[in-house]
Amino acid sequence: MASAAEQLARNLNFSTFSKAKALQQRIWFTLGALLVYRLGTFIPVPGIDPDAFRATFEQSQQGIIGMFNMFSGGAVERMAIFALNVIPYITASIVVQVITTASPRLEALKKEGEAGRRKMNQYTRYLTVLFCAIQAYGIAVGLEASQGVVLDPGWFFRISTVITLVGGTMLLMWLGEQITARGVGNGISLIIFAGIVANLPTTIVQTLELSRTGAIPGFAAFGILLMGLAVIAIIVFFERAQRRLLIQYPKRQVGNKMFQGDSSHLPLKLNTSGVIPVIFASSLLLLPATVASFTAQGTGSEWLQTVTALLGRGQPLYLFVYGGLTIFFAFFYTAIVFNPQETADNLKRSGGFIPGIRPGERTAAHIDYVLTRITVIGAIYLTVVALIPEVMFSQLAVSQFIGGTSLLIMVTVTLDTVSQIQSHLIAQQYEGLVKKSRLGGGKRR
Repeated sequence: MASAAEQLARNLNFSTFSKAKALQQRIWFTLGALLVYRLGTFIPVPGIDPDAFRATFEQSQQGIIGMFNMFSGGAVERMAIFALNVIPYITASIVVQVITTASPRLEALKKEGEAGRRKMNQYTRYLTVLFCAIQAYGIAVGLEASQGVVLDPGWFFRISTVITLVGGTMLLMWLGEQITARGVGNGISLIIFAGIVANLPTTIVQTLELSRTGAIPGFAAFGILLMGLAVIAIIVFFERAQRRLLIQYPKRQVGNKMFQGDSSHLPLKLNTSGVIPVIFASSLLLLPATVASFTAQGTGSEWLQTVTALLGRGQPLYLFVYGGLTIFFAFFYTAIVFNPQETADNLKRSGGFIPGIRPGERTAAHIDYVLTRITVIGAIYLTVVALIPEVMFSQLAVSQFIGGTSLLIMVTVTLDTVSQIQSHLIAQQYEGLVKKSRLGGGKRR
């Protein structure tokens, strides 16, 4: 039998949405913030020759810089103020979370509630500024070394570039936090999502043009379309897949009344970590490789050119590192967002138990056992979706495309955002029912 929430979800329609004024305001705020982000991707860093930089970029976009440009919504191609995007913030978040698991002091700070969360966010912001400054300086040096790109090389250009790129990333970080607090969806994920979607029309046109000119066979272009649809279907299936553990509640007596035992389910998502492992793996892989690529072009350093070549899209080292990081973060982030011991304690306090499993430590061990094994499947699914299209497209020598990583981010962020919107609408329905039944404090006649 469907629950009350499921029945309400089926009854959601446009009239319900039109009455949800607070939700409409949140959506408009989100769209406005994303519009500010898109405008910023067209404002170039001062002191560079756009034509010279475009020529330099076209020589390197076949590699990993092309992928970084896709995540940034074309900001790298134009060397805009948002060229670094939110990748340094994500990298800083990874480092802080890894350190937290190894530091008892930070672990205790994390458990202090809202005050501890604000302190952790402050540490993440400081580390973001440090990462941005280092990466922006590396890009500035690489731009100076490129022939004719910088109009007036020197320390003034380096300092202004560092300030511009750091300020751009900090503004994006602030926008992401505002979207999360006052808009709909996760702000950081939506910024990355907007960058990918912005390049989608260009990617489709370029693919059709390559097919028309014979650069890639016509059947290959059709195969790309079919593979994209298949990957989307696979992503939706795995993101919705759950392993449900049966939870039973015993009979209980309240006063003179005896209440029958009830049963429910503890849903464990096959991919508990969501799209975070892919974003984390991309962040750790893209930025160092991008800075090395810019520097190698200008200085002609052989070892930097070798590193850039080995980390090219479709190369064995790139695939191995990307896959390894994705699997690692799938387990790492699952351990952060889901605590089997805490779940077992909550079940014990509410009187619930898993049939055949003793409450307490045994229940926690059983939940951890099940979660670990489904996370193996989830990690393999993430790795396959991220890497298989990379291999196929690298064989076709297509530089601009929406690969498995991009599709995974787009589909997952869309599902999460739609789920949030649906939650707001269900809350609106509940409020309407409360008002109609006069349970909101009104007087009965």
